[in-house]
Amino acid sequence: MITKATAADVSGLNKLINSGYRGEYSKKGWTTEANILVGSRTNEAELEEIIRDSKNTMLKFTENDRIIGCVLLVEKEKQLYLGMLTVSPELQNSGLGKKLLQEAEIHAQALGLRKIVMTVISIREELIAWYKRHGYIDNGEKEPFPVGDVHISIVEQPLEFIVLRKKNSIIFTY
Repeated sequence: MITKATAADVSGLNKLINSGYRGEYSKKGWTTEANILVGSRTNEAELEEIIRDSKNTMLKFTENDRIIGCVLLVEKEKQLYLGMLTVSPELQNSGLGKKLLQEAEIHAQALGLRKIVMTVISIREELIAWYKRHGYIDNGEKEPFPVGDVHISIVEQPLEFIVLRKKNSIIFTY
């Protein structure tokens, strides 16, 4: 079941997001960043701040009282920013990510927002291809990757984000 996360979910979200992106456990799935970054992806303080902000909606996918997926949706100007899409590594390739993307579209439509935008690390080609198969396009726009104590790169090449936007559809137009 997909519902809106609350402050009571912060610990479970933190565990899910970090296990889905970084560390050895994340390598059980195909969306890991463990081969390019070390350290935590997020922390409880950041998640508490996210949930408190009225412009943000964190959706959680629960099964048997366990959070197995989530996505952050942020109202930004006239578009919805999508981030932290996470599915528990052992459940990836089961359709949960697609369901979370569909809920993001429903949320954008409910808010009257006609575009969804996201950033993805440019060298994550398999993930970018997955988003493209789900209607997102790369228009060539790039953003710098944050450098600091949180996102510690372990690869030689410099990292950057590419911006993906939802393709034209019944709901979204450019």
